[in-house]
Amino acid sequence: MQFKDNKAIYLQIVDRICDSILNGSHPEGSRIPSVREYAAEVEVNANTVMRSYEYLQNHEIIFNRRGIGFFVSDEAKSIILSERRESFMANEIDYFFKQLVSLNISAEELAQMYNHYKEKQK
Repeated sequence: MQFKDNKAIYLQIVDRICDSILNGSHPEGSRIPSVREYAAEVEVNANTVMRSYEYLQNHEIIFNRRGIGFFVSDEAKSIILSERRESFMANEIDYFFKQLVSLNISAEELAQMYNHYKEKQK
């Protein structure tokens, strides 16, 4: 896995796991790879993956069944979406709107671009 320099590696792993939950690769209730398996997959130290798993556990996205492994919680998708929405609204929306204004992009133009984007995603 290629990591960016502007964000802690364990948080990038958290994002990757959350993305896989949202896209259905790891459905709610399913087992996720062990710490060692995931560390080998993304080529990082197992302690880094453990830190990611602890973060996810603290946010109730995954849970541990002793002796069996880590599983995706039944509320994982809604928790991830809620946290990402909150983060977007708190940290990015002002910059987004400033860019729209500075680039003179109207609400109508934005709506067209958004609808076009949604159509391409289908």
